[in-house]
Amino acid sequence: MRLLTSKLPQTGTTIFTVMSALAADVGAINLSQGFPDYEIDPHLIELVSQAMKNGHNQYAPMAGLISLREQIGYKTEKLYGAIYNPETEITITAGGTQAIFTAISSIIHPNDEVIIFEPAYDCYAPAIKLMGGVVKSLELAPPDYRIAWDMVRKLISNRTKMIILNSPHNPTATILTKSDVDELSALVKDQDIYILSDEVYEHLVFDGQKHESMARYPELQQRSFIVASFGKLCHATGWKIGYCLAPAHLMQEFRKIHQFVVFSVNTPMQYAIAEYLKNEQVYLGLPAFFQQKRDHFRDGIEQTRFKLLSCHGSYFQSVCYNDITDEKDTDFAIRLAKEFGVATIPTSAFFNKGTDNHILRFCFAKRQETLDKAVDRLIKV
Repeated sequence: MRLLTSKLPQTGTTIFTVMSALAADVGAINLSQGFPDYEIDPHLIELVSQAMKNGHNQYAPMAGLISLREQIGYKTEKLYGAIYNPETEITITAGGTQAIFTAISSIIHPNDEVIIFEPAYDCYAPAIKLMGGVVKSLELAPPDYRIAWDMVRKLISNRTKMIILNSPHNPTATILTKSDVDELSALVKDQDIYILSDEVYEHLVFDGQKHESMARYPELQQRSFIVASFGKLCHATGWKIGYCLAPAHLMQEFRKIHQFVVFSVNTPMQYAIAEYLKNEQVYLGLPAFFQQKRDHFRDGIEQTRFKLLSCHGSYFQSVCYNDITDEKDTDFAIRLAKEFGVATIPTSAFFNKGTDNHILRFCFAKRQETLDKAVDRLIKV
């Protein structure tokens, strides 16, 4: 057989898999990969069980159950004043990552350029490259990680096809501001540039601030794929259910790809979530729920030698360790897990060039006792 030529020759196992495996091997508290360690709402489990008992165990429609799409449409209009047609503009996906891959696949052709902001969630660049696209990355600098829009303008060429945004942002916990939205609107006006807006942490925005969804702004909504996640909303990341919002002409292309990637998504869970979302407090109560965890974890970290960075959204907290060691962040993260029993994520993994700012990311979507136990160990560092 001829030698296989890899389509992603520089890509290995993700840092999330590596650090979670290390945590399991050495018995460390896993604050690396972003998933809760507490149980989901028992009522939601009952709704899934009842859907199964009611015989909803076969394929769902390719685009998802209409009852769930209608609930998403209601939620989106209530929160952002945006109207999406459940029939033609909302699709249920097998998690946010699949939605991101499908949106990129439906738009990007060979040599199309896509602008991303680093540190960036690690699925963006590989999907672009698989489609033959060209990644144009702009590095954001700590501690604020603000977007320099004058630099974005310099990256735009006649081949720029898409800009990928993520707010609330993983891993930096920053959020887009109205000023950012105004800059983006001015930048793409009269340009044939699409937006992929990764909004999987949309409900995790703190201190009374507002989530600046692309859905709020008609001039941006008309060119945007918006990706969301029920894994975050329902504390059930293992269910791998999300959705995508897009105007009908974009969603038509999205579904052409979607039907050959997964075709349809877990049926009984769709029935359950559709019923669950009728209680608006399920999502309206999330900011306060996670802000309490953020504040508790930050209070604990202040007792350590780590320096806290700002956290405006998501369920991640970044820290700088310059006062502790000069080690590379990957080396220090491994040593933290092995010697102190706390697993984290080195943020250099979110940069194409491996930029190391001596910053680690912790996930605080954990029980209070888990966070307290982790802090007790980090105090010893």
